[in-house]
Amino acid sequence: MRRTAVLAATAAMALMGLVAAATPVIAQAPPGAGHGAKAVARTALAPPDVSVTNIRGHLSQFQSIASQNGGTRRSTGAGYTASVSYVEQKLQAAGYTTRRVACTPGCSSGAGPNLIADWPGGDENQVIMAGAHLDSVSAGPGINDNGSGSAMILETALTLAAQRPTMTKHVRFGWWSDEEQGLLGSRAYVSGLSSTERSKIKQYLNFDMVGSTNGGYFINNISTAAAADLRAYYTSINVQTEENVEGANRSDDASFRNAGIATSGVAAGASATKTTAQAQKWGGTAGRAYDSCYHSSCDTTSNISDTHLDRSGDALAYAIWTQAVGGTTQRDFSINASPGSGTVQAGGTATTTIGTTTTSGTAQRVNLSVASGLPSGATATFNPTSVNSGSSSTLSIATSATTPDGTYTVTVAGAGETASHNATYTLSVGGTSTNRSFTNDTDYPLNDYVTVNSAITSTASGSAASPVQVTVKGTHTCSEDLRIRLLGPSGTSYTLKNAGGTSCTNLGTRNYSVPVTQQASGTWTLQVTDMYSQDTGLLDSWSITV
Repeated sequence: MRRTAVLAATAAMALMGLVAAATPVIAQAPPGAGHGAKAVARTALAPPDVSVTNIRGHLSQFQSIASQNGGTRRSTGAGYTASVSYVEQKLQAAGYTTRRVACTPGCSSGAGPNLIADWPGGDENQVIMAGAHLDSVSAGPGINDNGSGSAMILETALTLAAQRPTMTKHVRFGWWSDEEQGLLGSRAYVSGLSSTERSKIKQYLNFDMVGSTNGGYFINNISTAAAADLRAYYTSINVQTEENVEGANRSDDASFRNAGIATSGVAAGASATKTTAQAQKWGGTAGRAYDSCYHSSCDTTSNISDTHLDRSGDALAYAIWTQAVGGTTQRDFSINASPGSGTVQAGGTATTTIGTTTTSGTAQRVNLSVASGLPSGATATFNPTSVNSGSSSTLSIATSATTPDGTYTVTVAGAGETASHNATYTLSVGGTSTNRSFTNDTDYPLNDYVTVNSAITSTASGSAASPVQVTVKGTHTCSEDLRIRLLGPSGTSYTLKNAGGTSCTNLGTRNYSVPVTQQASGTWTLQVTDMYSQDTGLLDSWSITV
């Protein structure tokens, strides 16, 4: 949120404010207290839980980005551009249509772009939009101001994508540049919309500083229809709210309200002082600022209240599900075999993991069977024989001494409550492969606090020759930051290297002998986790001899 000193440039802006956002959501829709007639015709679907742990993960990434770019994510610096890329990649992987919109006209020289993300579906003439500014001041990393709002709406967007409900209205998210210089990014975006496009945006909800450690519960334009769903959520959890007086005209909702778009939002407070009455109803310390690290270098991941973050996220999810989600979601799932093939000699047993994923709606029970393709003399068993979508089962195919050599396409059937899907597994009997060494030479960045999983599918038959030999090649300026594990086809984990040490050495080439009790065929996975901040690197390749 920008400082009060910038207010003169926008004195004509109508009352608005910052906003907040966060995590998990209530298990059922709040009562319609305060909604009036609007409480009728609500979606039958309860809003989902938005993980505060995942929001915290995004905040850690923003902190790491700032630390690598001079301690800031200012709109004109590399820290801001890296923040945009991080959010953009998450959204694109989840299925969003994203656009980088140049911060012009009127933005700071060199300011990075706004980022817009649209979820497909819903009436595009009725857009429900949520936004947060992504930039920080130069003085610090801006984790509460406004990594909190940006991370929260990102995780809410990812939760919407994971649920894939039926949409009645179109949902759009925005991450704004150059807010700290006077709401310039959001103003440029709104001014660049045609009158027709502006009229399609029926509501804009803003989230700015939603994790203040001595915070309150503030709603922008609290008495308006745009705030009704946010009020209803907080009423349902018995939390009293107040008008966001401190944040009026100081965050990006003002850009939308000045264009005639209905706005509201949530905030936890900035530099204003908590009153005795507020401390009595909300907790915290009277006479102290809502955020004592406002616009300071101490605005780090330690400067966050998970409770405020959590509740503001729940409020946003409730508003989106109430306004834009239909009453029913078609339930569906997918099924796959991993590895997708295996080789045995007659009399041997091949195993694979049959995985299921909930692709829309809620999880459902899936019964597993082999529909076709088993060679003569072979039997198939599942452990377990049925799973809830999202879980997995182990398929074991036991051949007999009389099973003919050949390649067989085995079809695995998954019969769910609302749908049925198949997966295929290719079984080769006989024809023992002499190749027992395999390599994955795909490059993987080794970034702070990130786990990389690099998989190799072995087609070697029989049991693995213990100890298996593993070679890891890569670069990392402090390999002591890295923990390296090997996961066998059965899922057993073997630690090759623990993190820790008193000095830093490059990763280079490392060789490991790993005692195992595993079959040779299947998926072997090298798991590399960077446990600490600052130093990064690249996994060039790894190989295994089984």
